[in-house]
Amino acid sequence: MTQSSTFIPFLSLAIWLPILFGVLVLAIGRDDKPALTRWFALVGAIVSFLVTIPLIQQFDNAAHGMQFVESTPWIGRFNIMYALGIDGLSLWFVPLTAFITIIVVISAWQVITERVAQYMGSFLVLSGLMVGVFCALDGLLFYFFFEATLIPMFIIIGVFGGANRVYAAFKFFLYTFFGSLLTLVAIIYLYNKAGGSFDILAWHRLPLSMKEQVLIFLAFLMAFAVKVPMWPVHTWLPDAHVEAPTGGSVVLAAIMLKLGAYGFLRFSLPIAPDASHYLADFIITLSLIAVIYIGLVALVQKDMKKLVAYSSIAHMGFVTLGFFIFNPMAMQGGIVQMISHGFISGAMFLCIGVLYDRMHSRQIADYGGVINRMPKFAAYFVLFSMANAGLPATSGFVGEFMVILGAVQFNFWIGMLAATALILGAAYSLWMVKRVVFGAVANKHVEELTDINKREFFMFAVLAIAVLAMGLYPAPFTDTMQTSVADLLKHVAISKLP
Repeated sequence: MTQSSTFIPFLSLAIWLPILFGVLVLAIGRDDKPALTRWFALVGAIVSFLVTIPLIQQFDNAAHGMQFVESTPWIGRFNIMYALGIDGLSLWFVPLTAFITIIVVISAWQVITERVAQYMGSFLVLSGLMVGVFCALDGLLFYFFFEATLIPMFIIIGVFGGANRVYAAFKFFLYTFFGSLLTLVAIIYLYNKAGGSFDILAWHRLPLSMKEQVLIFLAFLMAFAVKVPMWPVHTWLPDAHVEAPTGGSVVLAAIMLKLGAYGFLRFSLPIAPDASHYLADFIITLSLIAVIYIGLVALVQKDMKKLVAYSSIAHMGFVTLGFFIFNPMAMQGGIVQMISHGFISGAMFLCIGVLYDRMHSRQIADYGGVINRMPKFAAYFVLFSMANAGLPATSGFVGEFMVILGAVQFNFWIGMLAATALILGAAYSLWMVKRVVFGAVANKHVEELTDINKREFFMFAVLAIAVLAMGLYPAPFTDTMQTSVADLLKHVAISKLP
């Protein structure tokens, strides 16, 4: 564990600054002065992002174990610690979360006209809580942050969503909450087994019988599979995406789905390595079903948001596939895919949001010939759709290619089945682009469309730079995670049976 002599608690700042700004926005935000609320929220989001930059600058790629560690007693009676730290597995998700929050605040600038403070404040609080999930080194602290993220997202969907927002919000909450209850049982069991410690790193070293490991693995799987979401517990996601406001869909796809995948890396694999190997075929099968079957489901969608929501499930199938092949290339590819998906899925939902704000329809059939009226927007929409399909030189290609390479090394047929996702991804992405963007102007509503303004252009430009930069030069991302991935695989390779 590395810690400098002049220690600045960057992780605590990354967690609590957005929460503080969010609470202040809720407290002082007024509907008669929405502009002031928006600017205050934007300042809060930018400051929260700036404190994450030193994490990247000062991160030691070669160091083993956790960095930027903070630890102080929280609830002393039960030995619960406020313990934070990051390694190569979690580093990039902290700035990614803060970055996406800035994009969400900018995207809602003119769209949200009522309850502006509640909207902006909810996203800022949610941002801090999600960063907490990626940084927590105490089991109960992790659970606190993991569950607390449900509250602001429930409000965002339930208050600012579409016609069926209450149904979608309750479905989202109940699925994810019930999935997490068994996880709490597993956390309490591990606490007792470790002699009264919630230290996650101590749990990694805990000898457990095969029966214990399998039960603990399945308990964690309930929470993480729902959050990813893996087939067949994915049905809450399309409803949540369709009813959520644009910003809600962006955060849900870009960050919240990653909480479940990250849980596999921090809990399931290192705590129950024997069970992970034993159940790997089961997880690989579920992942391949998500990649292929859900890709086919995406092909027949008539609603753009539903299509991108299903494509998210397929892309996250790549992530879980990469994790359970136990191959350095595949696992790094899974993490790269998580980061890349954050940029691409966020951009796709923002594109759909821009069209919806102008035409109040997400139906593919209502569009056609958009390029004739919105050429700048069309250029971005095509770029992000290509990235979603895994076009080389975009970030979408890097992670999927690494997972496929690792899968082929593991088993040729698994690699081949995974590779079909690239064909399906191209099919549903190009099919949507063809029907929405190209061709003659389809109707008078498309005829009246206006191209993106400077604010929207800037928002898409930043995301486009991120997608292309990561696609052309992924080394900064892969270099930081190399040591941590190698350490995790080394750990998982050793049996913990007593």
